[in-house]
Amino acid sequence: MQSPSDWPILVISVIGAIILVEAVRRTLNRIGRKFALARHLVEHCTWPAFTVAAVLAFNLVFGPGMFGDSPSERSLAGTVERVLGLVSIAAITWLIVQATYALTDVILDRLVQVEGERNRRARRIMTQIALVRRVAGAIIIVVAVGAMLFSFPQVRALGAGLLASAGIAGAIVGIAAQPTIGNMLAGLQLAFSDALRLDDVVVVEDEWGRVEELTLTYVVLRLWDERRLVLPVSYFTQTPFENWTRHGSRVLAVVFLRVDWSVPVKKLREALYEFLQGNPLWDQKDWTLQVTDVLPNGLVELRALMSAADSPSSWDLKCDVREFLVDYVRDNFPESLPRFRVETPETRVGLPWEHAEK
Repeated sequence: MQSPSDWPILVISVIGAIILVEAVRRTLNRIGRKFALARHLVEHCTWPAFTVAAVLAFNLVFGPGMFGDSPSERSLAGTVERVLGLVSIAAITWLIVQATYALTDVILDRLVQVEGERNRRARRIMTQIALVRRVAGAIIIVVAVGAMLFSFPQVRALGAGLLASAGIAGAIVGIAAQPTIGNMLAGLQLAFSDALRLDDVVVVEDEWGRVEELTLTYVVLRLWDERRLVLPVSYFTQTPFENWTRHGSRVLAVVFLRVDWSVPVKKLREALYEFLQGNPLWDQKDWTLQVTDVLPNGLVELRALMSAADSPSSWDLKCDVREFLVDYVRDNFPESLPRFRVETPETRVGLPWEHAEK
């Protein structure tokens, strides 16, 4: 039978529980230098573990008689017990969610280190894990809130009435939450259909960017100029978009050059190949230089095509090649620079240019 004299025991129990958790934290901190799981448990679960230890120790030692034996004191003790029960559920839920994140972070850390051809599969798994753990966290929280509500006798008494009207209430909630539910389903569809992954390079609304964050309701794109474009997940299931890394990260860079007919294409092609061999951005796989069109204004269109390991490298390589070709034509073949010709009556009948100028 607890009494007011048991308060020192309660305080000692709470402090002892906190010291025990601190000892476990220090041990895991040392182990974390070798084991990633221990490190992530310390990062995610330190404060939830302190809270759970303190609340459970308080709950185990605390009794109705610690405030006294009068009816008012007993009523106050009952209120404190009920609050302790709610706080215990909340603290345990917090600890479970954070422990789930710690476990999945171990897998995510390994997937981040995957490079090369397996990177695409790794990013797909990362996206799926990120979304699934959010869903799991939401389910755990909903169950915890339900357990907290049903700890009240009044709520349990209303259970039969709530179940009787569940159909109507479900229909009303379903209609009201249709956009949210649609976004959540769209997020799961994107994750498990492999249509969009974290770190994918996409073009949306004429903006180039990478998928920085993918949740159940929205997608955050980090654009090339460090802006952030936030779009609802349903956008990507209802609107066409470009995914440059859908099956791989390799991208072809294309440079167009419009020059005069006198340009020596073979020499330009040899110079381009020599330049690419010395450029670290080229992945040593695909390249070509072709005459792709003769424009109505009398210029010849050349297309240089080179492959790169990823889209940022492709952009930089494209700029390097364009700069090289401009400098090369200007310095070595200035007569091949773009020029526009005008036909006069004198030139039409075959008179030389010198006579036509006079």
